Amino acid sequence: MKILDRYIIKKVLTTFVFVVLLFVAIIAIIDVTEKIDKFARNNLGAAKILSYYVDFIPWIAGLITPIMIFIAIVYVTSRLAAHTEIIAILSSGVSFRRLLVPYFVAAFIVAMVSFYMNGWVIPKSNRERLDFELTYFQNKKFFEERNVHMQVQPNVYLFLQNYNNISNTGYQFTLERFEDNRLIEKLTADHIQWDTAKQKWVLKYWKHKQIDTLFTTPAETRTPPSVQEPTLENPSPSDTLMTPAAKRKRLFRDSAARSNPLRSAARKVKSGAANGSEIDTTLAITPKDFENNARSYDGMTIPELRAHIQKLKFRGSTGVQVFETEEQIRYAAPFTIFVLVFMGVIVSARKSRGGTGFQIALGFLLSFVFILFFTMTRTFGEAGDMPPVLAAWLPTLSFAVIAAVMYKYVPR
Repeated sequence: MKILDRYIIKKVLTTFVFVVLLFVAIIAIIDVTEKIDKFARNNLGAAKILSYYVDFIPWIAGLITPIMIFIAIVYVTSRLAAHTEIIAILSSGVSFRRLLVPYFVAAFIVAMVSFYMNGWVIPKSNRERLDFELTYFQNKKFFEERNVHMQVQPNVYLFLQNYNNISNTGYQFTLERFEDNRLIEKLTADHIQWDTAKQKWVLKYWKHKQIDTLFTTPAETRTPPSVQEPTLENPSPSDTLMTPAAKRKRLFRDSAARSNPLRSAARKVKSGAANGSEIDTTLAITPKDFENNARSYDGMTIPELRAHIQKLKFRGSTGVQVFETEEQIRYAAPFTIFVLVFMGVIVSARKSRGGTGFQIALGFLLSFVFILFFTMTRTFGEAGDMPPVLAAWLPTLSFAVIAAVMYKYVPR
């Protein structure tokens, strides 16, 4: 059976590569005809266009791999059945389950290569493709979100009414700090602007306010302005009696306060309310966070995608479902290949009087149904109407159930 295994694996893999190259060539030609006007409008040379398609082709190949392996399986198996090779194999005492082994070996090879390429290799080349498309086909500076809310540090929340990418300016800025679900400090500004020289944000017409009653207990009294607050550099008399552990705890608290962006912005402001015309501050955001991020997940490896999801969740940003759905789709893709290979063998293993044409047409029909189902569930997942895990895995699980039913009832 080893010779037969190698024979089937070789035919499946060579047919798969041929089908992928054929469809990629067709898609690339169609894409060139659609974008030829944009290439001419931007005066792009042949070398620039060629470099774009060097990144475009691997992305398309990785995208269509599950469907292409299904079509290759249907073609190879239907050809074997038409030449009565399947009948000869089964008549020699080989079970249908044993016949599936070389198909699953081929599926494993394709699935592992596809998972690695889509998870780590292709995203790196996609960055150049996405940058090319944003530069020449879309507006990289276009940012349409309004009323942006995000968490920049634990218990510190930022709000911007809108943002202008051209001038790197945000309007109606608010930074709030909470403690035990209570607002204790607030910094507002009419607008903020990115200083490229200092690599900091400049707050214009700012106001800073501390709610002092939340910093003290009823038994405490407020320190008179004339009395200097004790620090590590100017310790109070009671500080000399502090244990080393207590001093380290105080040092940690003071350093944490200095690293807080809201404290940093108001480090020269005394307790209470204050305002001014301009002040510099450092925030955990940069102008890159406000660039057009259309399909930015295509340029992220799986670890980068996971880290980006955690960052969005920490900030409380909207649209995290898009990235979660993409992450789950990448994990589901290898299993999709196994399910489609299993279904492809079942629908094409029986010899048909009409030849292989009907079985190949049936393969294309099932491929169309899978693509339609996959697109629908992905759209629902990205819109938040369906959990990302369910949106990514539902097509695979549904076709797995259909394949199991077909395996039980379809004659072979």
